[in-house]
Amino acid sequence: MEESPTLGKRKELEEESAVVETGNNQETNSNKRPKESKNLEDVKATPTQETVSNRRSLTRTCVHEVAVPAGYTSTKDESLHGTLSNPVFNGTMAKTYPFTLDPFQQVSVSCLERNESILVSAHTSAGKTAVAEYAIAMAFRDKQRVIYTSPLKALSNQKYRELSQEFKDVGLMTGDVTLSPNASCLVMTTEILRGMLYRGSEVLKEVAWVIFDEIHYMRDRERGVVWEESIIFLPPAIKMVFLSATMSNATEFAEWICNIHKQPCHVVYTDFRPTPLQHYVFPVGGNGLYLVVDEDEQFREDNFMKLLDTFAKQKQIAGHRTLNGKSSGRIAKGGSGSGGSDIYKIVKMIMERNFQPVIVFSFSRRECEQHAMSMSKLDFNTDEEKDTVEHVFRNAILCLNEEDRELPAIELMLPLLQRGIAVHHSGLLPVIKELVELLFQEGLVKALFATETFAMGLNMPAKTVVFTAFKKWDGDSHRFIGSGEYIQMSGRAGRRGKDDRGICIIMIDEQVEMGTIKDMILGKPAPLVSTFRLSYYSILNLMSRAEGQFTAEHVIRHSFHQFQHEKALPDIGKRVSKLEEEAATLDASGEAEVAEYHKLKLDIAQLEKKMMSEITRPERVLYFLLPGRLVKVREGGTDWGWGVVVNVVKKPSAGLGILPSRGGAYIVDTLLQCSPCLSENSSRPKPCPPRPGEKGEMHVVPVQLPLISALSKLRISIPSDLRPVEARESILLALEELGTRFPQGFPKLNPVKDMSIEDPEIVELVKQIEELERKLYAHPLHKSHEVDQIKCFQRKAEVNHEIQILKTKMRDSQLQKFRDELKNRSRVLKKLGHIDADGVVQLKGRAACLIDTGDELLVTELMFNGTFNDLDHHQIASLASCFIPGDKSNEQIQLRTELARPLQQLQDSARRIAEIQHECKLEINVEEYVESTVRPYLMDVIYCWSKGASFSEVIQMTDVFEGSIIRSARRLDEFLNQLRAAANAVGEVTLESKFSAASDSLRRGIMFANSLYL
Repeated sequence: MEESPTLGKRKELEEESAVVETGNNQETNSNKRPKESKNLEDVKATPTQETVSNRRSLTRTCVHEVAVPAGYTSTKDESLHGTLSNPVFNGTMAKTYPFTLDPFQQVSVSCLERNESILVSAHTSAGKTAVAEYAIAMAFRDKQRVIYTSPLKALSNQKYRELSQEFKDVGLMTGDVTLSPNASCLVMTTEILRGMLYRGSEVLKEVAWVIFDEIHYMRDRERGVVWEESIIFLPPAIKMVFLSATMSNATEFAEWICNIHKQPCHVVYTDFRPTPLQHYVFPVGGNGLYLVVDEDEQFREDNFMKLLDTFAKQKQIAGHRTLNGKSSGRIAKGGSGSGGSDIYKIVKMIMERNFQPVIVFSFSRRECEQHAMSMSKLDFNTDEEKDTVEHVFRNAILCLNEEDRELPAIELMLPLLQRGIAVHHSGLLPVIKELVELLFQEGLVKALFATETFAMGLNMPAKTVVFTAFKKWDGDSHRFIGSGEYIQMSGRAGRRGKDDRGICIIMIDEQVEMGTIKDMILGKPAPLVSTFRLSYYSILNLMSRAEGQFTAEHVIRHSFHQFQHEKALPDIGKRVSKLEEEAATLDASGEAEVAEYHKLKLDIAQLEKKMMSEITRPERVLYFLLPGRLVKVREGGTDWGWGVVVNVVKKPSAGLGILPSRGGAYIVDTLLQCSPCLSENSSRPKPCPPRPGEKGEMHVVPVQLPLISALSKLRISIPSDLRPVEARESILLALEELGTRFPQGFPKLNPVKDMSIEDPEIVELVKQIEELERKLYAHPLHKSHEVDQIKCFQRKAEVNHEIQILKTKMRDSQLQKFRDELKNRSRVLKKLGHIDADGVVQLKGRAACLIDTGDELLVTELMFNGTFNDLDHHQIASLASCFIPGDKSNEQIQLRTELARPLQQLQDSARRIAEIQHECKLEINVEEYVESTVRPYLMDVIYCWSKGASFSEVIQMTDVFEGSIIRSARRLDEFLNQLRAAANAVGEVTLESKFSAASDSLRRGIMFANSLYL
């Protein structure tokens, strides 16, 4: 392993750095830089707020660290640039600002002037853009080029507009649009940069800086690898600026950059908010707001307890109604409920108290629209503002043709916008989405109903932010919003220089643990974890690179994934040494006898497991899973012990749960003893059993049938309402009391005698278990007092087992796993004819090298097996749409014959490719691969659009959002252009013209209307 970089010493930093952490009274170091003058909101603060403002101006600090390669010595002039651990800049600034820079911005500028890479990690709205602009100004001053990358095309368009106003010589490259490609500052998506790096673009020879905006996007499972590869491929001469939301392992990321590029990388981190926030909770169905975290980030426990009381009162009222023969019914969050809409109440209150503009975040696009439509009685704008909105609206839709201007999605929006209310989500027509952003920036939209994507990118703050829910569906389960997500979205509250504080309101519709809310608001942001994976596109491009300096092995070895793995190894080594010392001290005399006893227990456990897999079939077990039944739960190697059945439902559970990858459709809601902390899995937090010595909490956890490892004869009564903590605590006490009554373990249901199962196989299993149990009970150790001896042997066995696992982990480096995967993927490429036996890229491989929008293996298969040859360009456009990821339609797909046959060929080819990958030892489920790769939801829509149908006609053909259709069509156009380039590269002239015609047939009307930002 290469020598890892060293971190700039923290002690030295605290003595020298311009801005240091010194407890509560943090301030700028006066001998290094003049104290920061009070800025606008401090000066304007009213006397009652003066003390808070003054205290906050003292705490406006940042942490600066630097990762330095081993043996590196700086050659910078210290009088001009300071030292590595204390960068200062005393020269002429490349850019001046109309405001005093915050400490983190000052330190960042000093690092940039040293011509060294930097990661700036700060909250939304903290002012990271100022740092990016300084890097661009430096490049312009030094007659160099600079690249600005962002994760999304829409963000790139916005950034292009913003930077063009500031710098003039700015270009844009997004795959959809190319403007001024020879400009000094190029804004592009990260995919475009990676493509340029693969193909050795000449542009890069003149580039001095690359700015990676929203670098925390590297966590994205699908696209995170694009960032990682781009960073690895960048020439060492190019310096990087990384802008990120706050993350807990910023230093580790900087060490990786330093490790792969052998250059210092600074970290400037601040979690200071220029405008303090107050966090309120609104109980659904209630009337009041409860301040749970104040502007000094103090959790108000007294208010939280009052909040819990309101839930108890609501429950009493609901119970009283039910007793009187009325069904209570849940009060609707957005629509009609007995007390009217809660969202309406909150927005009205915000308007009355002058707390607008407000952003209302929902985690469903349809919900956003419903909430906005329920505001029909509210009007935020004056007559003059209404006229301005109409004028801007009419000008914006001039880019559309007459017919498209009459679309319901456009016509219905004007009355809403005139009242200062708007919707923003990815399913909107792009022209409307951009219009909403522009009106919001101009202060003409006062109440914006948005999804979380609005929290990314440009600085568009509001005074108030409302969360309509504190749980979200992440594709796997309903889970609480993570601390990092909450920080990102709540960061939109509080406009610098305008508001003395920002307001966040969280709506909650169920009783919630104090720790959950506390962790969400005050918790640490999530770490940046690598999602590196090998793709065929990358492997083929690396194999075909002329200079050969980068190989797939090189990329694997230098990935952030491998860096994080190797960083953990020393800790594993220490743990192994500790365990080996413990094993040496454990004396297990009479091991043979103990081993025999231990084996009997293991054999019984294995037979019971086999028997339970038969017993837990729904038709056998459901009758016995009544509320109160004690069941034992085991998930893989995790033993949850005994729990209590609460309910059984026939559907996949929504919420936190322990669910195996595959299992029945029945969920057993079970009261289990859980650790107060969720498992540390950032992608999907899960409950876990309490650690030894830890006081557990009882929670209802959804469990699938296959995880039940034993059924007891015992049933206990459970309270009708398990939401109060006391109710669940009483169950825990009851279980502990039963444990003392049954020291040998709870009596289990006998499948034959108690459950009347007569299956010969189960009868035989019961006999075998009973025989082994007789031997176990007769064994001298069973009733002996040599408990310590047994425990000692068991502990020794456990220690040795853990040592084996850890040693395997050390030996079985991630590097080896990726090498094996690379070998298997290369086999697939050979079988499909992309490379020859010597690894030389063939014609088919050269085509696949140019395709990164869709599945490169599958589409080249269609190009070479003649599927495309038999289709006209309309059918080609339609078939190619299956490769574009997008929204799933819920409607039944019924295709006309001219599309059904090509779709069948596509599915057959996909199945064949999946089978070949499976044969080559890649972990792949054939049917899942076909389903996830072939997405025929827009085939009809694209076919009719290609043949000349109007947009109003094609949107009637699907339930997919209009904006999603347009986004897919634009991505399809990009894909068809890649196919055209691939056909050109392999000399397929006829195919090239078909792909070109297919692309041309899409490029018209509202589908390809210009962005308002361009």
